[in-house]
Amino acid sequence: MSEAIRGEDGRLRCPWGLSAPDYVEYHDTEWGRPVHGDVALYERISLEAFQSGLSWITILRRREGFRRAFDGFDPATVAAYDDADVTRLLADEGIIRNRAKVLATIANARALLELGGTTLDALVWSFAPDPSPAAPKSLTEVPAVTPESKALAKELKRHGFRFVGPTTAYALMQACGLVNDHLADCFAR
Repeated sequence: MSEAIRGEDGRLRCPWGLSAPDYVEYHDTEWGRPVHGDVALYERISLEAFQSGLSWITILRRREGFRRAFDGFDPATVAAYDDADVTRLLADEGIIRNRAKVLATIANARALLELGGTTLDALVWSFAPDPSPAAPKSLTEVPAVTPESKALAKELKRHGFRFVGPTTAYALMQACGLVNDHLADCFAR
């Protein structure tokens, strides 16, 4: 089913938002809501990178483990990680233990600190489409990549960020409210 469906509480939701209790909470209170601040956006970029190739529920259920393992995603702290930290992270069962993604998260903290002249918040939000696209009526109308997500991914990579392709960039844009891809009939829109 690709159109909004009614949950047990009578509210219409995006179909994915009813597939698990964790998704209901995430869909209803977080996904598509504007996220600002370098730490918050760095966390989201990191989690989206870890999600690559996995289901979002896997990341969502481990988010507190990621926050603990990566010191609350404080960029200055993560940027200072060394080989011992990488070893610690690769042994941490509370996160996804993928060396390339762990190293990308550390590299991305360093890239954030080296932005110079701008903030991650300003950089990311400069790619919000204007005007916002029309509300999708079904999931089939929701793109995986847009010209804006391609441009955002290219700019992040130019600044040294890793694991930030156009699809990951669009997922970030959806999750952080740069676009509102809640379906037209979804109460959260």
